[in-house]
Amino acid sequence: MAIFNRVYCPNCSKEQNVYDDDLKSVVCPRCHGGVPIKANERNYFIELYVGRIRKREKIGPSRTLAETVLKKRLVEKAEGKFLDKKKQINIKFEDFADEYLQLHSKVNNKGWKTDHTCIQTLKKYFTGKCLHEITPYMIDIFKQDLSKTLKPSSVNRKLCTFKTMFNKASAWGRFFGSNPVQAIKFFKLNNARLRFLEKDEIVKLLSHCHDHLKGIVIVALNTGMRKAEILGLKWRDVDIKRNILYLHHTKNGEKREIPVNEQAKTVLINTLRDPQSEYVFNYNGGRIADIKRSYCTAVKKSGIKDFTFHDLRHTFASYLVMSGVDLNTVRELLGHKSLQMTLRYAHLSAIHKHKAVEVLSQRMDTIWTPSSNFENAHDASIVTSVSR
Repeated sequence: MAIFNRVYCPNCSKEQNVYDDDLKSVVCPRCHGGVPIKANERNYFIELYVGRIRKREKIGPSRTLAETVLKKRLVEKAEGKFLDKKKQINIKFEDFADEYLQLHSKVNNKGWKTDHTCIQTLKKYFTGKCLHEITPYMIDIFKQDLSKTLKPSSVNRKLCTFKTMFNKASAWGRFFGSNPVQAIKFFKLNNARLRFLEKDEIVKLLSHCHDHLKGIVIVALNTGMRKAEILGLKWRDVDIKRNILYLHHTKNGEKREIPVNEQAKTVLINTLRDPQSEYVFNYNGGRIADIKRSYCTAVKKSGIKDFTFHDLRHTFASYLVMSGVDLNTVRELLGHKSLQMTLRYAHLSAIHKHKAVEVLSQRMDTIWTPSSNFENAHDASIVTSVSR
């Protein structure tokens, strides 16, 4: 956004935009002659961007008026009014939401049901509104109302879906102008959560899991696989002889090979194979939809607080780091594309090493702690050594 004065070359009539009011003259880019800037012959324009479109408007000789009009246009832009109304199509939000879900979410997102949940919430607020009628002000009210009952992460998830919907509407030619969600500030989240089980907690949890759930939990603790990866594991992807599990569909879209230790291998060997099902862990031959209820029950009976199924993955990684496994190997086992995600476990290595040194200090204290006579006898030599 800016205000500029347009001047014309007296020799070749080439126009030129001057943004600095302190200049007395400029050089013509065409004939290279001098172009005087007269205080009584100013011709002000305002300039701003709506989305990727640059808009200019002629104001006249008054800079004060130009500043006033520019402020007004910025307000109109924020309210979604500064658009070419002739281009807008009167598409109701609820109609486009259904179209978005069918043509985009279900086709491109494995977790499209999350989009569906978000869209159902959005419909409660914006049904009856056309896309071009939805303003940042409305969305801020929506955000404020949700924050009264939902966690910041849940609110952000719905705003993210909303933002993607407008981007897709623009790409499909259903909406013109700037994305109104772009002006909304998302909640700042602390994604550094790191909760893992102590050894006694692992024993308690497993003791309260029924046999089917216990196998799933043991596999999670010993492989670091995500819940969806475990529930979607098929027998054709299990190589017991080589102790490897093959994951073809992962969160980041890359195939992954999971090494299997003895505990996980024992679970797989002891899991009865259903000839009617391709899934390792199945329900009546089909894929298990979810284990949330049974898992939450087991956690509650164990007396463990604030521990999700995904935290089993954190437990796997945490014990690897505390056992001295380097972070890059942990990254590969977890399937992280970059080391940034794995760095959350870095401090565990330092803590574990510090504790190890303290244990060594306690055991060796009587061996290397010098007596008072020894200290007095060698005091001079120690000072000399340090000074050197």
